[in-house]
Amino acid sequence: MPTPSEYTLFSGGAQGAEAEFGKLAESMGVQEVNFSFEGHKIERSRGLRMLTTEELMRKDVSLTYVSKLLDRNFSNAPQIRMVLRTIMYQVDSGLEVFVVGSILENGTVNGGTGWGAEFAKICNKPLFVFDQVKNGWFTWSKGTWEAVASPVITRHHFTGTGTRFLEDNGRRAIAELFVRSFQAKA
Repeated sequence: MPTPSEYTLFSGGAQGAEAEFGKLAESMGVQEVNFSFEGHKIERSRGLRMLTTEELMRKDVSLTYVSKLLDRNFSNAPQIRMVLRTIMYQVDSGLEVFVVGSILENGTVNGGTGWGAEFAKICNKPLFVFDQVKNGWFTWSKGTWEAVASPVITRHHFTGTGTRFLEDNGRRAIAELFVRSFQAKA
């Protein structure tokens, strides 16, 4: 059975869900990679991977496309573009994706986090979202969200991302995910 040190969390180290994923990864002995860029304020420096300008440009995506896909407008501000690019690195690197946020009526996830969830769908990666409003986990399956009781991290490379506005139930959901996934392996 693999040990926690054989797993790697790919995240962004930002305030909220990403920082919480990182803290738990560190406490359980899971490796951590946080993608960021020059001038981006983050909370986690463990496993920091500063992306170069060239690397960031490789993940450029049309904000018109993202806005249409998520049915909301994203500003053309350079900071937003850079964050969306780092999210693509996070999702590309993980073999399954865990997100904390809220699922909207149109089936997308709220905020910039929604781009990570949509990109995971596009890449056909296993996707789990803890919806803080509905207080439960959901997985994307056959074009729809389905409730799932207790997901477990099963892939050695996984992504953990989500809202900056982490609620107590979201914090608990991440902690319980790590306990289910790694406590027996430690």
